[in-house]
Amino acid sequence: MKLTDRQKKIIRFLQNDVPLESRPFRVLEETDGITEAEVISAVNRWIGEKMIRKFGALVRHRELGFTGNAMVVWSVPPDRCDSVGNRLAAFREVTHCYERTPPFLGKYNLFTMIHRRDSSFDALLQRMAEAAGSRDYLILESREELKKTSMEYF
Repeated sequence: MKLTDRQKKIIRFLQNDVPLESRPFRVLEETDGITEAEVISAVNRWIGEKMIRKFGALVRHRELGFTGNAMVVWSVPPDRCDSVGNRLAAFREVTHCYERTPPFLGKYNLFTMIHRRDSSFDALLQRMAEAAGSRDYLILESREELKKTSMEYF
């Protein structure tokens, strides 16, 4: 698929920091004459065509005061992954929850990312293990935040 110059401008805009305002796509109308409706339509089309797999924010959690961070990986029977994943994702401290295939170390197939304002995980993990019906988990604690960047295509 060959992209037009207008489409490339939209992509350049999307791959950078999107302004934190209620209607951020209107900026392109002011700078490049590309309407908000055109940007939204293009993004929806690209999502439908699988050109864009996800559209999300990169959060620098340490700057927001979240100093206790860990990836907790769970061993869950494959037929229970969806139901257990829904239960774990309901915890407000969980920002990511997803199934991994193939499983990490051959058995840890459900991953949860936890962010807390303190570094105490014991009580939370006890509640999560009870909700998961599994005490078979590993804590992969974050020691430092690595550079986060978006892909740049143009």
